Amino acid sequence: MELRRRLLAAELLPGERIREVQFATELGVSRTPLRLALSQLAAEGLLERLPTRGFRVRPFTLAEVTMAIDVRGTLEGMAARLVAEAGASDALLRTLQDCVREGQAVIAAATETGEPVDTGRWAAMNVRFHDALVEGAGNPALVSAVAHIAKNPMAAPGALGVSGVQPLVELAFVQRAQFDHEDVVRAISAGEGSRAESIMREHAHRSRDNKRILVQALQQRGDPT
Repeated sequence: MELRRRLLAAELLPGERIREVQFATELGVSRTPLRLALSQLAAEGLLERLPTRGFRVRPFTLAEVTMAIDVRGTLEGMAARLVAEAGASDALLRTLQDCVREGQAVIAAATETGEPVDTGRWAAMNVRFHDALVEGAGNPALVSAVAHIAKNPMAAPGALGVSGVQPLVELAFVQRAQFDHEDVVRAISAGEGSRAESIMREHAHRSRDNKRILVQALQQRGDPT
């Protein structure tokens, strides 16, 4: 998405209002899909809704992004441990395994065609995986805490990078994340709580570093120096 790229490349200033007519014209889209895109970017923490109407650019730093993802990793690690120790339900395991298969399909599509990873398809699957894991822990306070952290810029499981900026690097990141998903499902199935927790915390650590690398690469591409 071009608007996401502009936001991550700091081409739009913090506090700048997003004018629908202007951006619809610049991007060559109608206002209806633009509004859907703006809502998605607000969910990712890159925009904030104005009290009256519309959106503006939300200020954030990479340091804030990494700190929020670190906290999410700790909480999701706790969720994985609780699920493994209590024993995952058949329904939860089916959901997690379906997500693993979907991730495998996303990677196969990219490797077989040589096209960039379908980050939209990956993000949708990733949200299902992480949400199922957290909700499966059966702890409402934990669910609430994760939802609060996910409101921070780029901290939610569905927050995307920019597809196509560094295709080979992005594919490597997704492949590593896929391995983590497979490993944590195996640990949960085996009732290995400490291992499941460790994997999810490391998974978040890698996500944090990957997003920082991709955003920095995008910003450097836009820097004429």
